Amino acid sequence: MTTTITVCETCKREGWSAETQSQTDGELLAEAVEAAAQGASDVKIRRHACLMGCNHGCNIAIQAEGKLTYVLGRFEPGAAAAEGIVEYAQKHAASEKGQVPFREWPKAVKGHFVSRIPTLPESE
Repeated sequence: MTTTITVCETCKREGWSAETQSQTDGELLAEAVEAAAQGASDVKIRRHACLMGCNHGCNIAIQAEGKLTYVLGRFEPGAAAAEGIVEYAQKHAASEKGQVPFREWPKAVKGHFVSRIPTLPESE
């Protein structure tokens, strides 16, 4: 099953300035995640404007149909964060319910979890 990484492309970390920066921190993170996901057939990337986690920027959501959704934030945009995000998403994709054992979490995502959202109940 495919897991989607939704990256908030409008995130701006503290100190961001339109006068000195041509891209938002979210755009930089999105580019890094897209690069890290090249060739990963079990992961899709999408950009979205504002995940409303401004105090936690840079924000992403890891989600798949019928699985737990995780929101993560406080990332520094760059390759190290992006590689950890993609690795975690691949483990999410391989799991039955979206739960990845803590011992398997990449170091780059530890301490970045903001919330876990349960799956919607199946329609009756």
